[in-house]
Amino acid sequence: MTDFKNLRKITTHVLQEMKLNGEKITMLTAYDFSMAKIIDKAGIDIILVGDSASNVMAGFDTTLPITLDNMIYHASSVVRGKVRALVVVDLPFGTYQGDSKEALQSAIRIMKESGASAVKMEGGREIIESVERILTAGIPVMGHLGLTPQSIYKFGTYTVRATESTEAQRLREDALLLEEAGCFGIVLEKIPAVLAGEVSKSLKIPTIGIGAGRHTDGQVLVLHDMLGINQEFSPRFLRRYHNLFAEITGAVTNYIHDVKNEDFPNDREQY
Repeated sequence: MTDFKNLRKITTHVLQEMKLNGEKITMLTAYDFSMAKIIDKAGIDIILVGDSASNVMAGFDTTLPITLDNMIYHASSVVRGKVRALVVVDLPFGTYQGDSKEALQSAIRIMKESGASAVKMEGGREIIESVERILTAGIPVMGHLGLTPQSIYKFGTYTVRATESTEAQRLREDALLLEEAGCFGIVLEKIPAVLAGEVSKSLKIPTIGIGAGRHTDGQVLVLHDMLGINQEFSPRFLRRYHNLFAEITGAVTNYIHDVKNEDFPNDREQY
């Protein structure tokens, strides 16, 4: 476990220093107090309260159904569980696209009601007005380019993005636009590793990759995927560090057996 006495609290400034020093940044999702407490104590740098909660917590097929109230609930739970990590919260679908005033109000609600440190938004030039308006309120913004799950119905697939030269050039330009607007970092999702490395080198702000190779400034995974709780999702970029699905299933099976056979509770487990 991490010794918090010897670690600085993570801020956007610290992340910038990590990039300058060549220190890789670690990021995982969390959606509740208990998991946030565990990964924070383990030493994670950034906790992302992702709209992936729509999938792994609520069972929806896409990230689109989750609401702003849902995100604030999850973010508040996570903030209460962390000591050191920077907490970044996804602005959910429909709370910032096309209306910069609504975007600002959505971001303000997340910051005031959850106590989080920053928000994350999907897209480039098409959302730049919303990004700039949020930043004018002093709210840190993390960008997100490449595969943008909130646009699944536009693209119709979760395949690798920016493989063609035109889309790759647009991504390069959007990354610079987001940096110039004032974003403190950018998630690059499911794009060619060479492109991700090129973009990372061109930016002064950190990049966090997911399915974007090793040459980004950090990495992010969905906690339920990397712990093996979710068994249905197996993309090439996912490394499973445990098989909690099997561990939990085994524990529950043993509990059922012990109750059915009157082994639990035993004499020492009662008053």
